[in-house]
Amino acid sequence: MNSTKQKIEAFERILGIMNDLREQCPWDRKQTMETLRILTIEETYELVEAITKNDLAEVKEELGDLLLHIVFYSKIGEEKQAFDVADVINDLCEKLIRRHPHIYGDTKVDGEEEVLRNWEAIKLKEKGKKSALQGVPKSLPALPKSLRIQEKAKKIGFEWDTKEQVWDKVVEELNELKEAVETKNQEEINQEFGDVLFALSNYARFIKVDPEGALESTNQKFIARFQLMEKMAKERNLDLVGMDLEAMDKLWDEAKAHLSSDH
Repeated sequence: MNSTKQKIEAFERILGIMNDLREQCPWDRKQTMETLRILTIEETYELVEAITKNDLAEVKEELGDLLLHIVFYSKIGEEKQAFDVADVINDLCEKLIRRHPHIYGDTKVDGEEEVLRNWEAIKLKEKGKKSALQGVPKSLPALPKSLRIQEKAKKIGFEWDTKEQVWDKVVEELNELKEAVETKNQEEINQEFGDVLFALSNYARFIKVDPEGALESTNQKFIARFQLMEKMAKERNLDLVGMDLEAMDKLWDEAKAHLSSDH
């Protein structure tokens, strides 16, 4: 691994390259925080995908791309005389020190749960927030947002005691969804379906499952099986379009067994 000196030199190098790009590259000169925003979201998702695949080489590359964006925003902030990269880093350092009084102060804690509660209490005080949920980004996709809401509520003590209690809630919401379906009231069905998803994401949290990652894994599994089923049908001069469900199920089971044997 690189020494502290080498890490500092590497960071100074990217800052120098960013200065060159803003001065000399027509594309980089034109960029604003607004134009970079969507690209930053894409880079974040690419990093998440690399982490999901556990591809460390790709994780390293995507971290570099995300670091470029941080440096880019900081450079634009410097040009606007609002802040520079040193301000960003120093603000972060001060925040970490403030929110870890058990390390940088005299506060005593008993485990990670108390650390999280202290963090949230300090954060609320710093920002003068009226709600512990204000820190959840409005633009966050619904599934990860549900997790963040639950985690925020947990930090102030609003939490189930056991996973069994959470599962009971899942069952309760499923029953309510079934009742709503029987009424054929679409608005009520939508609401109850949302309640089921929220309860399931909460249960996932209790059993230490990343629901977004789990669902994406199932998506990829389905894609692999379906595409193999299509391939098998083509090799046998069969047309999936118009094929009855029983015949497709047989192909599906065959594709499933084939892929399972590969692992």
